[in-house]
Amino acid sequence: MTRNELKAIEKIKAQYASEGKEETKLDKLKQLDRQVKRPAQVFSYALGTVGALVLGTGMTMAMSLIPGGMVAGVAIGCVGILISGFNYPLHKKILGSRKQRYSKEIIELSNDILNENN
Repeated sequence: MTRNELKAIEKIKAQYASEGKEETKLDKLKQLDRQVKRPAQVFSYALGTVGALVLGTGMTMAMSLIPGGMVAGVAIGCVGILISGFNYPLHKKILGSRKQRYSKEIIELSNDILNENN
C-alpha cells in the first residue's frame, strides 16, 4: 500500500473510532452554544412555516371563485402576516432568555480556554 492510501485509511478509521476520544473544553463550549441557539431556531422555523401556510391559505381563498371567499381570504391572510411578523421578535426574546441563562457558564468556560492558551 502507498503512503497516501494508509493516510486515507487512518482518516476514515478516526471518524468511526469513538473510543478514547475525550470531550475537550472547546467541544463543551460548542455544545453549550448549540443549546442556547437551537430552541430559538426550531421555534422560529416552526412559527415561520405556520405563518407562511396560513398566509398561503388566505391567498388561495382570496383568489378562488368561492362566494365570500375574498373577505375571509384577506382576513386569514392578515392573520398569517401577523404570525410571520411576530416571529422575529419572539425569536430574539427566546434567544435572549437562553443567553441569559447560559451566559455565566459559557463565559467561565471561554475564559478557561483563553487562559490555557496564554
